[in-house]
This record gives sequence, structure tokens and C-alpha cells, in this order.
Amino acid sequence: MMDAAGIDKGALAAHLGHGRPLEKSQLALDHGLAFERKVTSQGATPLVPLLRHALELTLPEVAYEDVNSVGSDHDTSSLGLRHARTSHLVLDAARGKSEPRTLLDHPVLRLTVGGHPVYLEPDVVAFQCNGKFHIVEIKSFPVIHGQADPVKVTAALFQAAAYVLALRELLEGDGLSPEHVSDTVVLVNPRNFSLRPTATSQSASLQIKILSRHLNRFDRLPELLDRLPPHTTFDLAPGPDKKPTRPRGDLVAALATTRPHYTPGCRHHCDLALHCRAEARNRGNIKALGTAVGEDLAGIDTIATALALADEHLHPSRDQKDITQALRHAHRIHADLRTGHA
Repeated sequence: MMDAAGIDKGALAAHLGHGRPLEKSQLALDHGLAFERKVTSQGATPLVPLLRHALELTLPEVAYEDVNSVGSDHDTSSLGLRHARTSHLVLDAARGKSEPRTLLDHPVLRLTVGGHPVYLEPDVVAFQCNGKFHIVEIKSFPVIHGQADPVKVTAALFQAAAYVLALRELLEGDGLSPEHVSDTVVLVNPRNFSLRPTATSQSASLQIKILSRHLNRFDRLPELLDRLPPHTTFDLAPGPDKKPTRPRGDLVAALATTRPHYTPGCRHHCDLALHCRAEARNRGNIKALGTAVGEDLAGIDTIATALALADEHLHPSRDQKDITQALRHAHRIHADLRTGHA
């Protein structure tokens, strides 16, 4: 609802006294920018062999264009100009009207969210020689001995999924098949503890399906609004100095009319994550303990229910019998460890 209404969740969180979750330090930001510049320097020369290996490219030469500056002498053109240039290059490549650019650096795409267009800026769009489009994401978290942090990889794939959907929307808007855009995303990361890049191809099909489902929910916005009490608003009532004047208690009460669907992964992308985490904990939501716990205890919504099943204060339903058996076994082991009998 907030995304569809264009609510500034960062401003809400700041007014409630919550900091931005998992903010990156300036050192980390500078490290990320340095890595991206290294990968895309000299016409993306370091990136080309990585993509050839990850996507099995066979082109003898690579055409490169930086869309960061279009029709001006400035370092960065407006989003509108960059989007128009990106659209022109992508559609021409899809129709075979001109020599396709193998790499587009700093492209700008547009995705419809709740009926409103939103500009998105992927790192790179790569064209394969058979006309297939791929999204390339350059991330500064490392791949150590062939393994990257799975939480960060998932977050990167969700981000790339938005770019895939935006690219498909562009093609469909011009009467072209969205199948021209691959589900395969290329992640470029530092190898081990150096700035030497490595690339891996990852399937983002699951993230694309989940994100598509969330975007389609905006079509059911009237149904969601009907569940709220009349006159519910998240307005901060800014004063003449643009600072919020709405009492925090009123805002907390308004937010309480919606149910938080918090998971630890929210901390990586949502400004209201810390507020929702506090609400989830207050309500004893199982998912506040982490995705793995939520999956292991599927069918049990609250911590209180899990504890009551574990200590036999609650009789399990038929669907809960296997989970209850595991909980009671863990409860016995925990009790033995506390009493020193294990």
C-alpha cells in the first residue's frame, strides 16, 4: 500500500526514531564505486572476458556504449534522456535494425509500479550474439573460495529481477516478445579479498516470479484499502519548515492497522524494517527469528504457539504433529543441557 501510494518510508522511519537499516559506511561505498570503475574501465575491457566465459559469448569484437551522458557535455544526463537512448538501442537491437551494442553501461529502464512509472538504473545490460538480453550486476561483496554470502546474493537477484521485468516491459510495449530477456543474471564480484573481478551466472527466475506477484498485488489495492479503518493515513503533516508535526503515537497507531510481514532480509532494502521487526517481535511472529526458523516451523505463526507445543501445554493439530515431535525432542535436549544430564 505504501509503495503504491508513494509513501516515503525513510521519512516515516526517521520520524519514528529508527535509523536506516544496515547503512553502508562511506568506506564501503567508496570500495564499491572503486570496484565498479575497475570493472567498467576502458570501455568495460575487464568485463568482456568475464561475460564471454559466463554467457559463452562468441563475438570476436564487443561494441560498448556508456549511456551516462547523452546529448550533453555533462558527466550525467537526465534520467529521461538516458531512458530514451536506452530504449532506442534496446529496441533496435531486438529488431535487428542496427549493429547491436554488446554492452550498455549505465542504462536507464522504466518499470510500472502501482500504475506509476519508476526509473531504474542497472549496472550493465549485455546483449548476447543471438539477440538475448542479460542483466549484469556489479556488487562489491566478495566471492571467497567460490562462495558468496547467500543473503546478499538473493538481495542482488531481487534487484536484478526488477531490471529484467523493466526490460521485458519495454519490449512488450513495442510489440516484442519478453522471451528476448533471459532469466539468467550475471553477478560480478571481487574474488576473495582482492579487487580482481569474477563473474557467475545465476538464475533469477524465482525472484522474478515473486516480484511479479508483488507488483500484481497493486491491482488489488482497493481490496487492501477496504480492510483499513476509515480515514487511516500515514501523512506526516509537515509544517512550514517541512518537518513532521504529526504525533508519533498517532503514526504508530496508524501503522498498527497493517500487519508487518517482516523477515530479516527486509533489513537490506526497506527503510521501515526496524519498525516492522519491533512489531513482529512484540506480536511474537515466528518469522522475526529468521527465514530458516520460519521454514522449519511452517504452519506455526507465533513463538508462543511453538513454545506451548514444545512443553505440551498445547495439543497439536494433525498438520502440526511432525513439527511438534521435533520441537519436543529439541525441548528435551535443551532441558538436559541446562540440568547437566546430557
